[in-house]
Amino acid sequence: MGKYSHIQEEAYEANMQLPKLGLVLFTFGNVSAVDRSLGVFAIKPSGVPYEDLSPDKMVIVDFDANTVEGSFRPSSDTKTHTVLYKHWEKIGGIVHTHSTYATAWAQSQRDIPIFGTTHADYNTVDIPCAAPMSDDMIKGNYEYETGFQILNCFKDRGLSYEEVEMILVGNHAPFTWGKNAAKAVHNSAVLEFIAQTSLLTEQINPSAPRLKDSIRQKHYERKHGPDSYYGQA
Repeated sequence: MGKYSHIQEEAYEANMQLPKLGLVLFTFGNVSAVDRSLGVFAIKPSGVPYEDLSPDKMVIVDFDANTVEGSFRPSSDTKTHTVLYKHWEKIGGIVHTHSTYATAWAQSQRDIPIFGTTHADYNTVDIPCAAPMSDDMIKGNYEYETGFQILNCFKDRGLSYEEVEMILVGNHAPFTWGKNAAKAVHNSAVLEFIAQTSLLTEQINPSAPRLKDSIRQKHYERKHGPDSYYGQA
């Protein structure tokens, strides 16, 4: 076992879930897993098909996007991951996909309204869509600036990354995160489900109301906080 084998294995297993869950097409997407004690994370190599991946092909990168170990180039989105890991110290894994329905909402530059209890199980607010990137940011260090596009959205809206573990990047696609890579993938699958059912909701009833506050709070508190009772202790 090498020094970084544990996060390479974690990143590999999480990346392999993306095609299984229908969250990626071809090489669209990536997952990273961090070890904060070592100051590095493992991430999918750029442009390598999922069927060709293995744990040892996961690239080890530091928080300044320097490759520490690995013979492949890391994901082109690596600098976005570095920004989020640097500023949000309690996340252990990050996922970026171009899943169909979440990407459609991102391209529409719309938040996903909180219509139902599935959404409320994970968030008490609309899933945010960050404003499209400014021309100056696009001309600069694009992937690095994408991280700040996400950070700025959360800051401007007064959101907590520990409570809201997903975002749509305007004109782009979704990012999710969690306490580890597996949880980040879980959140990515949940986001895609919510994006799909919310679209269907608006198609069935264009005037569908948002979930009322009492049931929204009830469903969230069932799974989160000191009085949660969903699942096993």
